[in-house]
Amino acid sequence: MDIPSFLRMYPPFDDLDDDRLGEVVRHAHIEFYPEGTVILQESGEPARFLHVVRRGAVEVVEDGEIVDIQGEGEVFGFVSLLTGASPLVTIRAHEDVICYLIDREIGEEIMSSRRGLVFLASAFRRRDVRALEHVARGTVDDSPEPVAALVRRRPLSLPADASIRQAAEMMATEREGFVLLEGVGERGLAIVTDRDLRSRVLAEGRDPATPAAEVASSPVVSVPGQATVAEVTALMLERGVHHVPVEDGDGGFLGVVTDIDLLAAEQHRAFGLKKDIELAPDRASAIEAFRSLPEVATRLVEASVEPLEIAHIVAVAIDALTVRLLEMGWAEIGDPPCPWAWLALGSEARQEQGLFTDQDNALIFDPLAVAEAEADAYFGELGAIVNDGLEEAGIPKCRAGVLVGNRDWRGSVQTWQNRFRGWIEDPGRTGSAFTGIAIDYRPVTGPLDARLSLDEIIRSAREQHDFIRHLGAQAVSSRPPKGLLKDGVVQRKGTTGRLDIKAVGIGLITNVARLLAVMSGLTENRTTLRLRDTTALGWLTEDESQGLVEAFELMWQVRLEHQSRCVERGVAPDDLVDPRELGPLTRQALKEAFRMIDGAQDRLAALLGLRR
Repeated sequence: MDIPSFLRMYPPFDDLDDDRLGEVVRHAHIEFYPEGTVILQESGEPARFLHVVRRGAVEVVEDGEIVDIQGEGEVFGFVSLLTGASPLVTIRAHEDVICYLIDREIGEEIMSSRRGLVFLASAFRRRDVRALEHVARGTVDDSPEPVAALVRRRPLSLPADASIRQAAEMMATEREGFVLLEGVGERGLAIVTDRDLRSRVLAEGRDPATPAAEVASSPVVSVPGQATVAEVTALMLERGVHHVPVEDGDGGFLGVVTDIDLLAAEQHRAFGLKKDIELAPDRASAIEAFRSLPEVATRLVEASVEPLEIAHIVAVAIDALTVRLLEMGWAEIGDPPCPWAWLALGSEARQEQGLFTDQDNALIFDPLAVAEAEADAYFGELGAIVNDGLEEAGIPKCRAGVLVGNRDWRGSVQTWQNRFRGWIEDPGRTGSAFTGIAIDYRPVTGPLDARLSLDEIIRSAREQHDFIRHLGAQAVSSRPPKGLLKDGVVQRKGTTGRLDIKAVGIGLITNVARLLAVMSGLTENRTTLRLRDTTALGWLTEDESQGLVEAFELMWQVRLEHQSRCVERGVAPDDLVDPRELGPLTRQALKEAFRMIDGAQDRLAALLGLRR
């Protein structure tokens, strides 16, 4: 296979056009490294090339231990290349290996491209970059739960002379992703994983009769059974491993835990929080249970749960407390007099909630046989009970008064239909209250189906030219920063100290996605789904959509990690990220994300005839 065909199979080269790929090939050369050769040395000379493994495999060595094996198509050296710093790990030929070496200038251009950003953001979310950059990791709060409690079965093992076929058959039969080899490697133990079978057997065309020891990884990091879940989570993140054998104390092993087992343990705590709120016997107990949310979210961040999944979990916890407060409210003042629905608005409606948020809610009811004024008075009292309870739990009331306790944000079905139509027909009369908050709504609970009454009005907004331009102006008027320095944010009118990751990043993508959804007549409100659905309708290219989604996820990762550090320091979470908290590669990735947002805004402004 020629070089262009090979590179086109792997990111970040997989969507380069022929001319650009040809330029990469002209600035690449082939290097052979015999087994054991040190290609990049920890604390040594900075990388001068972007390295791509063509054949064979390399070891990632940290503190004298192999923490990862990288095989065909994988890229290394990009952290040192982009930062100009010494490598933070040693890269060594695991076997005879052939690499493509791409010159620095072209390598930097590739990694700074939109597809390069996608590649870097994916690496960032997997914590690969974070580990390589040695960004300070907060200590995970110890859990009394021993890791032995997560072991589901005795470990699969084979003798040292077992073949690849035997290992694969055992893994398939037992439905496991790994098998241990006894009497192989350092300390007499090695591991073969499903990744080894893909990258070092299938990809290289090895004979299944080959000894499994030839594709196994060693040494294997193991832990005592009494080690805590938190300690093992931290160890996995630090070493970059996905499987850890658990010792039984008698020279053997109880079993093997995986990163999936640990993530499940952390997410179980999130479900436990929801259950604690739902079963709380009184208001004080429900609020006390909810107050553990920052700790639970912080643990999920440390466990590398996807950032938007954590944001969803935060929203689910707020929903659970809202419902429990409603139940306690009508136990106090009586049952609702007519059908109703509690509506979450804004980021809570999108289920994109961080640890720094406020309340945005509304209520719709259908008076039927009761007087509208009587129903409104009841729901006003009920809304105040819930709004006060949420505030006591740590979610402040919206400063703009977007609350059920405020009469402007509750009303009958007819009232809400008139409000929606009025806001769409005359978008200037309420500023951003509707376009930035109420148009993103989600029923949380209640017997009334609000979507039947409101969704058709939102779908009709695509025909309202003035409303679309109003949404467009909101989406393109605020520009993202130009970039980040180590100690400041580069804005168009100077440098500021901290980065408001929500206002100048996350919020801008949210506004773009909302505009595209309304222009398409869609009522979906989650940002990434809006981008996906509008791409299918042709508003964005696949490349633009994927880039914006990756940028959105990257910024959410930065946001939640910053807020987790706030929790660990005992200070109130906010969205103001100090650039000094970020590694150089993260700053570079954010710079490209800002550029991508700016490009999307430019395109939309031109489409709608708006000046920026």
